[in-house]
Amino acid sequence: MKSNKKNNVMKQILRFLLMNVGVVIFAIGIYFFTTPNGFAIGGIGGLSIVLSKFTQTYFNFGSQAVYMAVINTLLLILGVIFLGKKCGFLTIYCSLLLSAVTLVFEKFIPITTPTGTLTDNPLLELIYVIVCISLGSVILFRCDASSGGTDIIALIMRKYTKMNVSVALLLSDILIVFSTFFVYNIQTGLFATIGLFAKTFVVEDLMDSLNMCKAFTIITTKPDEICECIMNEIQHGATMYDAKGVYTGNDRKVIVTVCRRAEASKLRRRVSQIDPDAFLILTKTSEIMGKGFMDINS
Repeated sequence: MKSNKKNNVMKQILRFLLMNVGVVIFAIGIYFFTTPNGFAIGGIGGLSIVLSKFTQTYFNFGSQAVYMAVINTLLLILGVIFLGKKCGFLTIYCSLLLSAVTLVFEKFIPITTPTGTLTDNPLLELIYVIVCISLGSVILFRCDASSGGTDIIALIMRKYTKMNVSVALLLSDILIVFSTFFVYNIQTGLFATIGLFAKTFVVEDLMDSLNMCKAFTIITTKPDEICECIMNEIQHGATMYDAKGVYTGNDRKVIVTVCRRAEASKLRRRVSQIDPDAFLILTKTSEIMGKGFMDINS
């Protein structure tokens, strides 16, 4: 009991540290690559870039970090009012931390190159925008958190219009990207458009890759030994049912189980050792819901 409690505490600590790493990576993408180039590819980071550029151009004031803090605070208040528990502590923490880290970068690590960018290659910097923001977002999603911002807008839109969250997010991000054509120029707007769609696909692929599991269908004459291996060595459950070969007419047992990618090679090797004549079918899947995997209500 004490060991389980200790493990849970360690998992929470690691989750908290990983969440902070995700926020820092996200902030690096925003401050060092997105802002200098005007690649507003959606989100509150993109909106704050557009607003700061507009006010600096016409009124000679406006800090991106300040805009992020103000907009995130207002959206979090709306989220608590309209969404209640859906606007959780982790989202509040991450959105405010993102604003704070960006402000620290502005104060202590100014970009002093003549062009105001780290390199003179906008395509290279767009790639880093996509990588940093996508990786940061995926890490936060894995920690059941988010950077807030347009996620809250999308959830409110879904609640009152029945619109799908992904569609609502895409619509809000498209509006932000569209504004870059007017605040910056056509080239920046085109880069931002490419970045938005690339980010969408990269985030989805990264999430699928991180969630990747293997589903095993094992046809065998030694079901007891294999089930014991699955339960004791792999520490997963299994389902077993009777089957009959159409060609041979022989009775067999079919065992169905799933495990994470790192466990799959071990189970495959052990099955071949226990029953060299077993028939094994492996299927890749990124959505396993139930005990030991994703929450079925998520």
